[in-house]
Amino acid sequence: MTAKKRRRKRRTQVNRRVAPVLAAMMLIVVVLIGVFISFLIEKYSPSKERMAWTEYYSTQGGDEVSVILNNELTDIKGRMIDGEVYVTTDTVYDYLNPRFYWDQAENLFLYTTPTEVITAAVGSSTYTVGSQSYTESYVPVKVDGDTAYVALAYVQKYTGLQYEVMTDEVNRVNIITEFGTVDTAVAKKDAQVRYRAGIKSPILTDVEKGDVLYVLPEEEDIGDWTKVQTKDGFIGYIRSRSLGEKGQETLTSNYEEPVYTNITKDYTINMAWHQVTNSDANSKVLEMIADTKGLTTISPTWFFLSDNEGNIESLASQSYVNYCHQNGIEVWGLVEDIKYKDSIVDYEILSRTSSRQRLVNNLIAKAIEYDLDGLNIDFEYINSDSSKAFLQFLRELSIRCRQNGIVLSVDNYRPADHNEFYNLEEQGKVVDYVILMGYDEHYAGSEVAGSVASINWVREGIERALEQVPAEKLINAVPFFTRLWEERPLTEEELAELPSTDTSTQVKVSSKAYGMDAIDQVLETNGAEKTWDENAGQYYAEYTADGNTYKVWLEEEDSIALKASLIKEYNLAGISAWKLGFERQNIWDIILRYVN
Repeated sequence: MTAKKRRRKRRTQVNRRVAPVLAAMMLIVVVLIGVFISFLIEKYSPSKERMAWTEYYSTQGGDEVSVILNNELTDIKGRMIDGEVYVTTDTVYDYLNPRFYWDQAENLFLYTTPTEVITAAVGSSTYTVGSQSYTESYVPVKVDGDTAYVALAYVQKYTGLQYEVMTDEVNRVNIITEFGTVDTAVAKKDAQVRYRAGIKSPILTDVEKGDVLYVLPEEEDIGDWTKVQTKDGFIGYIRSRSLGEKGQETLTSNYEEPVYTNITKDYTINMAWHQVTNSDANSKVLEMIADTKGLTTISPTWFFLSDNEGNIESLASQSYVNYCHQNGIEVWGLVEDIKYKDSIVDYEILSRTSSRQRLVNNLIAKAIEYDLDGLNIDFEYINSDSSKAFLQFLRELSIRCRQNGIVLSVDNYRPADHNEFYNLEEQGKVVDYVILMGYDEHYAGSEVAGSVASINWVREGIERALEQVPAEKLINAVPFFTRLWEERPLTEEELAELPSTDTSTQVKVSSKAYGMDAIDQVLETNGAEKTWDENAGQYYAEYTADGNTYKVWLEEEDSIALKASLIKEYNLAGISAWKLGFERQNIWDIILRYVN
C-alpha cells in the first residue's frame, strides 16, 4: 500500500470517529438554542392563565354577594334575596351610614332625620315615617338566625349611595359612597386586566377597544402598568400602552343630606350647675343666684333615671323656674344616670326603642310642664356597648326639643382615645350645645395626686374637641372646686401585700373636694404657703400633718381667669362651672371679663 493510500485510510478512520462527536455537539447546540428560545418565550410572553372569579371574589357562590366599595374589593359579604341585595346591619353602620340604628331586642331598624323617626320592622314590606306608612315591593329588613340584613335599596333612600348589581358567574355589587371627580381612560385596543402588575399575573377579565376604565391611584411604582377598575367590578392592572384617551367622570349622589337646625343664643353663655339632691334644696336658688353676676343659664340636677324602662324621678320646681326667669336666667334641667348607677344600666334603657322613647317622652313632658328653656344630658356611664344607642337617644330627643323650642345640651368628658365612642362629631351635628367638662384631670379615684384641671390639659382638650365640634356649639366647663390630696405611708401589712415588682411610691392616695374659701381655711390652719405653678397655671401648696403629706393645686381667681380666657381665644359658645356655691363672689367679675 502506497503512502498516499495509507494517509487516505487514516483520514477516513479519523472522520468516522469525529463525525458522531460533531453530530452530538451539533445536537447539544441545537437543544441549547431551543431551550434558550423557550426560556425567552416563557419569560417575555404574557401568561394566558385566568384567575377564577370565585377565587378573585373569595366567594362560594349561591346567594352570597361580594362587595366592591369605593374602588376597593372588600371582605364584606351580602346576600341576594328575592332579587334584592342585602347587607348586614353592621355593614350599614360601619361602612354606609352610621345614622341607622338596629334595635335587636325589638327587631326594629330606624333612621332618624331632624324631624322624624323612620321605622322598618323585620319581615314587613311596610315602614313608617313619623305616623305615615309606606310600602315597598321588597322587605326592607330580614333576619336569619342572629343576623339582620337590610336591603341596599332601602339604605339608598336615606343615604348618599349609588350601587350596581352584577350576577354573571359571581354575584357582586359595586357600591359608591364617596362622590366627586374620578380619572378615566379609554382602552385603545383589546387587552386584559391582570390581577397584579406583570405579564405573568393571571388574567382577571378582558376589555375591548373603546371600553372606559376608572384609573386608580397606586402607591408603588408599577412601571408600564396602570391600576384600573372595570365597569363590571374588577380591580387590577393593565398595560399603560393599551390605554388611550384620558378623561374624567363626575360621580354624584341623588341624595341630599338632612340639615339639623339648632338653637343658637346670640350671647356668650355663662352657665353654672346647681346640685340639687332633694326638694328642699330648690329653695336655696335665691341665695345661689344672688351671689352670681352675669349668669345667663342655670342647670339644676333635677332628673334621674329611675329604672330600666325609661322612667325618671324629678325634683323640678315651678317656683324655682319662675324666680330664675324673673331674673333673666334660663333653666336647663339636668338629666343624670349616676344616682342609681348600681341598679340601672344605660344600655338596657337606650338600646330598646320602647324604653328609649319612653325616656324621651318623659323628659319632654317635664320640660313642657315646668316651662324649661333646655335640657342638659349628663350620662357619664356610657360605654362602647351603649354608645350607638346613646347617639340614637340624642337624635330622637333632639327632634322633640326642636319641635318645642327646647335647648338640648350634652355634657362630655375631655376627648381621649378611651372615650371616643361618645362621638362628639355626631353630637355636634344633632344637639344645640356640646359641653366639655374641662376637669377631673386627676379625679377622686386617681392613684397619684395632681391638678384637677391644669391649663395645658384644658387647652388640649378644647383643641381636640374643636376638631369635631364647631366653636359656636362648644361650651367649656371649669371647676369651682379643688382636691386636697392626702398621701399616707403604707402600713407594714399593706407593704407586704404589694407585688415584689411594684416600684411605685409606697403611699396611699386619697382626696376630698373643697370650695375656694374652704380650702383657703384649711391651708391657713396648717400654715401652708402657696406658690405659683407656671405649668399648671395654678397655685400649689403642700403641708404635713400626723405623718401624712397634703398637696393641693388651687382653683381661684388667677386659675379661673386663665381658663376663662380660652373662651375668647377659641371663640367658644360659652363657659359653665361645677358647681354653684363653691366659688367666691369675685369669681364672677373675672368670668365677665371674657364672656361680654
